[in-house]
Formats: sequence, C-alpha cells, structure tokens
Amino acid sequence: MARVFVSAAHKSSGKTTVSIGLCAALAARGLAVQPFKKGPDYIDPLWLSAAAGRACRNLDHNTMTPAEIGALFRRHAVDADIAVIEGNKGLHDGLDLEGADSSAALADLLRAPVVLVIDAGGMTRGVAPLLLGLRDFNPGLRFAGVVLNKIAGARHEAKLRAAIERYTDIPVLGALPRSDALIITERHLGLVPANEAHGASKRIAALGAAVAASIDLDRLLQAARAASPLRGRLTAPQAATAARGRVGVARDAAFGFYYADDLDMLKAEGFTVVPFDALHDAHLPNDLDGLFIGGGFPETQMDALEANASLRAEIRAAVTGGMPVYAECGGLMYLSRSITWQGTRRAMVGALPGDAVMHDRPQGKGLVRLRETGLSPWPDVQAGTIAGHEFHHAALENLPPETRFAYDVLRGHGITGAADGIVLGRTLAAFTHLRGVGPAPWPRRFAALMRSRAVPSFPRMPAGVLGSCPTARPLTHATPSAPDR
Repeated sequence: MARVFVSAAHKSSGKTTVSIGLCAALAARGLAVQPFKKGPDYIDPLWLSAAAGRACRNLDHNTMTPAEIGALFRRHAVDADIAVIEGNKGLHDGLDLEGADSSAALADLLRAPVVLVIDAGGMTRGVAPLLLGLRDFNPGLRFAGVVLNKIAGARHEAKLRAAIERYTDIPVLGALPRSDALIITERHLGLVPANEAHGASKRIAALGAAVAASIDLDRLLQAARAASPLRGRLTAPQAATAARGRVGVARDAAFGFYYADDLDMLKAEGFTVVPFDALHDAHLPNDLDGLFIGGGFPETQMDALEANASLRAEIRAAVTGGMPVYAECGGLMYLSRSITWQGTRRAMVGALPGDAVMHDRPQGKGLVRLRETGLSPWPDVQAGTIAGHEFHHAALENLPPETRFAYDVLRGHGITGAADGIVLGRTLAAFTHLRGVGPAPWPRRFAALMRSRAVPSFPRMPAGVLGSCPTARPLTHATPSAPDR
C-alpha cells in the first residue's frame, strides 16, 4: 500500500492545502487516491474527499485504539494506488508528553514516509536545524522529503535549497509560492467547508495544478511505494444486512459534518441513508425510520433554514411523534427554538426547549469524556467513559430545570458544563460529536432504536396546517415520558 504522511513543524504551515493539492494532482494522473485525516476533524476531510474523489477517513487516537486505526487504514487503502494521510498540528505535537497521540506516532504506526511542509516565510539558513531537529527527535521515522511553502521568489527558494542540501540528507520535493490563490478562506472554526464554499471545485483544481507544477510527484510516488510493509492483517468490514429501513440525513450547506465510517455502519445495519436538504426541501423524504442531523454551520444559513417553515414543521412533528432522531452540535442548534448570531435571531425547528446563542469565543473546544446517565433512548447503555470531541461557539440557553440529559460530562463542556445530550422521547441531541467505534458504537445503538418499534412513515402536512405555524413555537415545558428501550 503506497502511502505518504503530510505533516509540518507547526500548525498553519499549509499542510492542508498541500494535501488537497496532492490528492487532486495525483487523481488527475488517473491514480486512485485514498485520503485520510488524523484526529477529530470534519472540514479538512470534506476538502480532501472532493479532491480525491473518495471519502476521506479519520484516524483518531482519542477514540480509536492503535489496532482499530491500523485495521481501518488497511481496509480503505487496500484498493487505492496511494494513500495520502494528513496530520494535525505539528509533527511532534500532542497532549501526551511521550508523543503517543502525535502525528509522528501515527506516521510510525502506519510506517508512512513523512512529507514535511515548512512555512518558509522569513526563513533561510535556519531551515536546516529545524529539519534536523524534526528528523532526529524521532529517529525511527522515514522522511520522503520536504515541501517549502510560502516562498518569496526564486532567490529565496535557492537559498533554502542550498542550506537543506548542505546540512541535511532530506530531499526537497518542491516549493510553492506565497499566493492568495493557494489559500482557502477561514472563519471561526477553521476552513470554510467544501460543501459551503463557493467555487470549491475551482479552488481544488488550482491547488492541484500548483502542486503538479511545483512538486516532484514522481519522486514522491517512489518514496510512497517504498514504504515498509504494514503490521497486522487486512480485516473485512462489517457485512451489510439487507436494507430494511431508511434514515434521513441532512446534507447541505448548513449540515455536512459526518464521519464516513458512521454512515457506513448505519448502512451495514440495514438502513439506507437518504439525504435531504434542510435549506431547500419543503418536505422530509418519505418512509423514514429515523433522522440524523449532524454538525455544520447553521448560523451562516439561518435565514434559509427559517424560511423553510414546512420542513421545520415536519421535523418538529417527527420529534414529538416519536421518530428516533439523533442530532450533533449544529443539528442540536437546528432543533432548538431559535439561533441568535451577530444580533439577529431566527426561528428554528422548535422541538427542543432551548435557544442557541452564538458567542465570540468558543463555549466548548477539544476532547470530551462522557459517562451515560441511563436516560438515553438508545439501548445497550455503554459502561465506562465515552470519548468524543466538541468545538462550538454556541451556547444553549433558556433550558427548563427539568431537562433530562443522556451524559454527565467528565471532560469538556457539553451543554451545561456538567451535562450533555438532551433527551426528549426518542430524540438525543448533544454538542458532543461521537465516533462509531469501540464496543458499543453509536450507529449500531441508534439503528437498534430505529428497529425497536415500527415507526410509520411521516405524512406530509397539509398547507392549511403549515400556514398556522410559520415559525417555530416553544414547547410546553412538561417532563417527557420515559423513553422506550
């Protein structure tokens, strides 16, 4: 399995744009490129998936064991011509002092040659000791080469190349100029997602062309194909059962944060994933057994979400009518009564008794540890702690005191700082993002809930009824009945 691991000395060096460009340039050669992303991340994988034409897969030390990481990597890389793995932060950065959760540790686990992206702005001879330190800090790593980023011009590049060739044995694979055309717009949670960015395909094509013109792809491929054999055996994915249900999944400019493996597991459990557009579809798809509304940026689309009153009414009726619903972060905000951002308030679904308010600073950021309270509507309560992650500027306000929660928060913030996962009948909505791994993966539990009781297909509401509720209404603050198990 040919593979390279794209990393850097520190974050914001340009490794994401280089990774996107590599995927696009290699795919343009007719190669099957399988992208991977280290850590809990949705935005970079959206870009990498679009560039490669294959769904990016996440490799995360926080939620996965080394064995699970290796098995997932082998399963999805086996039929590709090359795997491109993008790290996070710097090569040796991480929470663990020994580096067990670093990009270097993942590159070592996967025996992947490292491509170092160096932000060379304002740097000349100093690039050499930087590279030597990165190399010698973990002598077991193999380096495919270095990509010099943000070069000021030919003279600057020549000085950098001379220093690297004089003092190190790390090959220079190429150099990219400082250019606005090679930058993807950022906002409060990182890059603007590819599902929302205007002209994403043109930007990807431009990155691919720049990489093809500036990086020695033949030398990179040679290093990728010379990677040491992987440890472990190839394991088959979970065998899919015959499709016997349908789960609606919001996929649009507001909601796009989904792990491909979680959706695969829902399919393996026998559920057809049916996408719908919360901005433009007037009705939910027919014959659904459940809804999954993932994260995203609903605040940036809140005018269109409010305007789609008929869909909001159908989703509210689905929640109150007992359809199994799972919502994460942006989905939680959408199910609330309203979203307020930059002084503007817009009505949302109104199924949950709270209001989402955007703040200038993150309200929850980083890795999360949860413990179940026993109130979750999902069967098979998971013992021990559950690992997840959160990154939200929103807070959920005006919750009634009798609100029930599925989780105690042991690390992180969640909804209240101590609790996360509002439970309302057969609906579970949380700020924490989960991953379908471990002994009791959430997609399997959610699928079991959808199978546990026949839920009739949701009927379309007549226009007269919709006309009486153009905006979301607050719920009566009554304690919900005990969930079905």
